[in-house]
Amino acid sequence: MAGNNGGPWGGGSGGGGGNDDDDGSRGGQRPPVGGGQVPDIDRIVRKGQEQLRVLMGGRGGNGPRGPSNGSGGGGGPQGPIVTRGTLLLGGLAAVAVWVFASFYTVKPEEQSVELFLGKFSSIGNPGLNFAPWPFVTAEVVPVAVEQTVDIGVAKSSRDESGLMLTTDENIVDIDFQVVWNINDPAKYLFNLRDPKMTIEAVAESAMREIIAASELAPILNRDRGVIASRAEKLIQDTLDSYDSGVTIVRLNLDKADPPREVIDAFRDVQAAEQERDRSEREADAYANNVQAKARGESAAVLEQAEAYRAQVVNEALGEASRFLAVLAEYRNAPEVTRRRLYLETMEAVLGQVDKVILDDKAVGDQGVLPYLPLNELGRTARPTTSTQTGGN
Repeated sequence: MAGNNGGPWGGGSGGGGGNDDDDGSRGGQRPPVGGGQVPDIDRIVRKGQEQLRVLMGGRGGNGPRGPSNGSGGGGGPQGPIVTRGTLLLGGLAAVAVWVFASFYTVKPEEQSVELFLGKFSSIGNPGLNFAPWPFVTAEVVPVAVEQTVDIGVAKSSRDESGLMLTTDENIVDIDFQVVWNINDPAKYLFNLRDPKMTIEAVAESAMREIIAASELAPILNRDRGVIASRAEKLIQDTLDSYDSGVTIVRLNLDKADPPREVIDAFRDVQAAEQERDRSEREADAYANNVQAKARGESAAVLEQAEAYRAQVVNEALGEASRFLAVLAEYRNAPEVTRRRLYLETMEAVLGQVDKVILDDKAVGDQGVLPYLPLNELGRTARPTTSTQTGGN
């Protein structure tokens, strides 16, 4: 046949040897065994590109919608090819995008604020939440996370935010840290334009107010805890007046020192004041000791005087009572009382002296035997010995 003149694989169908199909068949395409023709690779590629452009919303390429002719060209531009599958894919994609934009996740330490057309609607809880976009949007805020604001920490040599003036006209360098968190996300988002800057300004203002009402020495020594507590309360009250939705967890007063330029001289002054205080305490202790001793001695003298007065008064009362008793007895029995008084008086007088009683009868009849008074010699020898010893 005439179709077999195109080469060893046979010629194209339906045309002479000089048309484009003959050129395509001579390009090395192997016919199938059944006698049909394999589609051209270029046409397959072009058809795939056209379908891709249709799916992407573009226009189809050249050629009719049916199978292209052998030349692969010709024909005007065709309109967009929209099929049921294309619409289904587009709808599924739109639904997927809407679902992705509407569902959001809130962590346990966070809360979300949902806005309906830009206005506050509700508070989202931790977990998976649904906010139909674009009518409802969500802002996620960390409420359980402690955030910090540092004030007075020198970021550069010119940073003087920590230098504050005391009531006794001294300058103190203070570094402190404010730890805060969020207790109301809606107030936090809508009432504060810049929350961190607001907290920093309020904290610095509150600390300056407290330092301005305090003296330097208590700030540096014993009142740091009191100042931190007062500042924390004042900052919280101010933020509450702004409806900020912020809670001050604590305030850490890290440093309260004189300025670096005068810290050496200030330490010398502090050492001198401590030495003065030590000397004053020693003097007070000595004065207290002397005063206590003097008070004790005066109290002892007063007690002795009171005892002596009571003794004399009691003895006088006793003597008067005894005299009155003797007087009453004398009036009853004068002679007996007179003799008893005489005997008592002689007993009191003679009882304290050495005496020798001689019986006249014994002296007249027998005489007195002289003897050596050994006891009297011993009694008089002791004072003599002591006198001589003292003289020597």
